[in-house]
Amino acid sequence: MSLAHDTRVFTLRNTAGLSIQVMDHGATWVSCALPLADGMRRELLLGCDSLASYRRQTSYLGATIGRYANRIGGARFRLDGRDVAVSANEGRNQLHGGPDGFDKRVWTLVSQAPQELVLGLASADGDQGYPGHLEATVRYQLGDDFSVRIHLAATVTAPCPVNLTNHAYFNLDGDAPDGDVRAHRLRIAAQQFLPVDAESIPTGERRAVAGTGFDFRTPRTIGEALMRDEQQQLTRGYDHSFWLDTGCADGSVPAAEVSSGDGRIGLKLYTQLPGLQFYSGNYLAGTPSRVPGADYVKHAGFALEPQFSPDSPNHPEWPDCTLQPGQRFEQTLRYDFSVR
Repeated sequence: MSLAHDTRVFTLRNTAGLSIQVMDHGATWVSCALPLADGMRRELLLGCDSLASYRRQTSYLGATIGRYANRIGGARFRLDGRDVAVSANEGRNQLHGGPDGFDKRVWTLVSQAPQELVLGLASADGDQGYPGHLEATVRYQLGDDFSVRIHLAATVTAPCPVNLTNHAYFNLDGDAPDGDVRAHRLRIAAQQFLPVDAESIPTGERRAVAGTGFDFRTPRTIGEALMRDEQQQLTRGYDHSFWLDTGCADGSVPAAEVSSGDGRIGLKLYTQLPGLQFYSGNYLAGTPSRVPGADYVKHAGFALEPQFSPDSPNHPEWPDCTLQPGQRFEQTLRYDFSVR
């Protein structure tokens, strides 16, 4: 990958043969290479060929997202009895922290070891309209097996909604520009999902997945019910938050399980947060790939984003996403890969 002089890529490896790469621009997860049983290595993440391409793409490939992942309706919310307006960047709404979100910042190196990397970021009071000074860290860590942990943490000096996540796109069959993830088998531990309006803002309803194309309680291919529902037709595919089963929060149940189309790679994802955004890559077409001059196609990858539910600052009846001074936001995304 071609980089500017002020941007760095860090490589982590373990003895099992797993290696990942992380870029300080956006604290971005740019590569995840796994050894197969036949000795070949497979790239599991979508990524770009250069920093210029990362800056040009609008799909948030692999980036750390903040201050607030997903959408905030009307780019405003009430906090402690007052209205707070944040910077809009998707029509009248805010998406993934605003026009200058954490994905566009250069993070500072805090520490590095062979299997661990810590990056930090400071966000000033008023940044993108959010109150309070925020300090964030992201720790990428490899286990001794085929596991990757991303630990996200933050503190604030004033009450503020905080919702950090990673926006990796996976194709467990490999990251070919013309790849297609619709044959991947997916299970999501959720009985309900959040319907959205025409602007992809949750309506406030929690709808049962039973009897809909959103029912991934038992594994089914991503493509099996794709575009079946009116809700999917609004978003050209899956781009919805799932209300995770309570057992996920203590780490005893994976929030999602995925197997590759060829059946050789498996993935289990764990999170403590209450929501999981599943996005089937509906707008990936035209996103620059690792192959110079070649763009990804629609559905070339999928994203699973653990987080508080979208627009939670406007839904006090949902789990509280407001971080208070003296508290610490923490979530660990654990990705357990397997080779068959």
